[in-house]
Amino acid sequence: MIDFYREKFGFADLVELMAFLRAPEGCPWDAAQSHESIRRNFIEEVYEAVEAIDSHDIPLLREELGDVMLQVVFHAQMCAEAGEFDIDDVCTGIVKKLIRRHPNLFPLDPSMQGKSWDEIKEAEKKLTSGSKNAAQVARSLPALIYADKVQTRISRTGFDWSDVSDALDKVDEEAAELRQAVAEHSNVEEELGDLLFAAVNVARMQGIDPEEALMRATDKFRRRFAAVEQRAGDKLSEMSVDEMVQLWKAVKKDC
Repeated sequence: MIDFYREKFGFADLVELMAFLRAPEGCPWDAAQSHESIRRNFIEEVYEAVEAIDSHDIPLLREELGDVMLQVVFHAQMCAEAGEFDIDDVCTGIVKKLIRRHPNLFPLDPSMQGKSWDEIKEAEKKLTSGSKNAAQVARSLPALIYADKVQTRISRTGFDWSDVSDALDKVDEEAAELRQAVAEHSNVEEELGDLLFAAVNVARMQGIDPEEALMRATDKFRRRFAAVEQRAGDKLSEMSVDEMVQLWKAVKKDC
């Protein structure tokens, strides 16, 4: 068992501690977990690390990266107990991948010289068609990111809008179809999805991250409504929608 009185620990200490926590003499909660039971934890920890990056909070980033690393070690330990693979196999896999994906630095395969990361990846995984390539995109990603990545991979086949104006026309078309679906109370979810997908196409063609664009728009909405509340004070609950909209328009000019 590691000396828990030490001030400094390394990666091997984390691996050893996780193995102990999962052992019979360790922690019952840790021992009871499965890949499925801590799946959500993994997602949440990654998002919290991203939040630390976005807020430029370096001490928090250090902490959150530790939480992400814990999740990696946790899953690897469960696989080690099942005799499937251990954390060294995980490290070996990523090191070998990095070497393969940088053929100009590590010339193991002359045929890969000058190839991009994505081109090498497609060759390794034998992704010989756009549909096979798109099928490799994880469906567990946020929907906007998922759509963007699928569109990007399909576009490499040449199946893409020739100009962003065509993509914008598609947005108009899908908006009209959504309006009709709402009026007819039919296929609203499908048409809404088509509209969002079309909007992602525009973002992709303009080099914009749709997830980031929506995040910024949502933050802007939140800030403006906070300003509306501040200006309205106790009278907000008594205001009509039209009065709120007028106040919103006034706030919009300032923030």
